Amino acid sequence: MSKKYQRPSWDDYFFEVADAISKRATCDRGRAGSVAVKDNQILVTGYVGSPVGFPHCDEEGHDLRKVLHEDGSISQHCMRTVHSEQNLICQAAKRGVSLDGATVYTRMTPCRTCAMLLINCGVKKVFCERKYHTGSETEEMFKRAGIELVYKYDEVQKYPNQ
Repeated sequence: MSKKYQRPSWDDYFFEVADAISKRATCDRGRAGSVAVKDNQILVTGYVGSPVGFPHCDEEGHDLRKVLHEDGSISQHCMRTVHSEQNLICQAAKRGVSLDGATVYTRMTPCRTCAMLLINCGVKKVFCERKYHTGSETEEMFKRAGIELVYKYDEVQKYPNQ
């Protein structure tokens, strides 16, 4: 007897959509994709990539910059790309789609800038596959803003040149 097909949960389904969206990303450090939903309907998507008309990491390499953190640690960030959450917000703006009350599914904890933008858009919930290695400030910001933050896996996302 064959095993009965089991539909994915809504959360698993939207993570699968975000993963499919990430395949369009043009920076191999974090090939992330994001999807915004409301009432189990997809509103908009976004993925990591350079601004329209600019060269991509996959074409010209990364534009890595060192960032010094308050605790003295240094991390590298690629400045060539627009984050998936930022592109998701841009797509919503271009299409006239409100993100007020939406849920966002994404690969890892949004950075501080993306967190501020999501807060101001009225997003109410953020589901992440994994944690971002410097995501503690975002976690605090979301808590203060009343945004529910949920992790699928309780581990830090690993990627090259972190």
